[in-house]
Amino acid sequence: MLAALLGVPISVIAWAFLAVDSQLQHWLYIALPAELGLHTVPVWWPFPMLAISGVLTASAIRFLPGTGGHSPADGLQTGSHPAASEIPGVVLAALATLGFGAVLGPEAPLIALGGGLGAWAVSRVRAANAEQVQSVLAATGSFASVSTLLGSPIVGAFLLMEAGGLGGPTMELVLVPGLLASGIGALVFIGLGHWTGLGTFSLAIPGLPHVGHPTPAEFGYAIVIGLAGAVLSVGIHRGALALRGVVQRQALLWTPVVGLFVAGTAVLFSQVTGKGTNKVLFSGQTALGPFVLHTAAYSLGALLLLLAMKALAYSASLSSFRGGPIFPSIFVGAVGGAALSHLPGLPLVAAVGMGIGAMTAGMLRLPFTAVLLACLMLFSDGVAIMPLVIVAVVTSYVTVLRLDPPAEAAGSSAKPAPAPEPAPDPAPAA
Repeated sequence: MLAALLGVPISVIAWAFLAVDSQLQHWLYIALPAELGLHTVPVWWPFPMLAISGVLTASAIRFLPGTGGHSPADGLQTGSHPAASEIPGVVLAALATLGFGAVLGPEAPLIALGGGLGAWAVSRVRAANAEQVQSVLAATGSFASVSTLLGSPIVGAFLLMEAGGLGGPTMELVLVPGLLASGIGALVFIGLGHWTGLGTFSLAIPGLPHVGHPTPAEFGYAIVIGLAGAVLSVGIHRGALALRGVVQRQALLWTPVVGLFVAGTAVLFSQVTGKGTNKVLFSGQTALGPFVLHTAAYSLGALLLLLAMKALAYSASLSSFRGGPIFPSIFVGAVGGAALSHLPGLPLVAAVGMGIGAMTAGMLRLPFTAVLLACLMLFSDGVAIMPLVIVAVVTSYVTVLRLDPPAEAAGSSAKPAPAPEPAPDPAPAA
């Protein structure tokens, strides 16, 4: 009952957060230039937007409780939730990041927001003060907040279970209330989207051409795409960690500089190709569907340049801003797959699906979620290409673990300390 009661208000708040983010992006990049008397958006427009974003984000991290949530360079973290006093900092840092055009997604702030609100609400109920109840219903709030963000409440629930390492009795405790809140949240998202006309903020891509059965050549391409996705993922991640070490020393100075760099990648792509800067800026959530459906309008050179600029902007944003790593990795994977589809015998839909799976697995290190996400995004075509996606995901995941092992695993390879000498036998009792 608590899960059902929490699911509705948390889903409404999560939907409102996404709506504010969407309207902020529209106002800053479309309405504001028109209000200033500019007939077209100037090519230099992203520079002041990203510089302001850097100042606001760094200020929220520096001066508000909670450092604006966890750093996205550390991956998707679901094991803890912010305290009530930290929620405003998480929201403001995320809006300053996402609304102004940095290359991160809304999923991490939503998970933190839902978990924090769930834990706070349950703490107000005297009968639910047990630590286990608070932990379970905090996770329930996270389930509700991302219920349809990834195309289906099942994908969001699976993401949180795999990222949180839930298993055994813990999964049994979280799964039922979490799924209930996720289903209720999906209904709330759909209802509010229909009522307001703003849509449901879903990532699924409709209208794709039908694909046939996988061929032996496509399985070979799956290995190549998996390896390429792993190498690119490791490069993005290591670059973000290295740059973060510099930015954290003087965040108020260097975060706006990083924002200017992100803006520069977008402007460079726009000036060379004639395409919009929005292909490089933002998370890629709304740009993904139109891009996949109109890849024929991009030359191979334009696709490769978009891949390079989006990857650089993504890595830089991970180092300094606040948001989630999922959506940019999906978009980078789709662009890489579209570029590789120029190879003989590799259909576009299969290449995009394998690219999305390989990059998602490489960046998140969640192979089951990567397969499910890539396949469900492509509707019925996802079923046909699922074997190819699995091969690409497994190849990427294993390669990433080899090239960039987790810190705990890397540390475990060191020479173990000598075992302590056994204690002497106790003296016989009198």
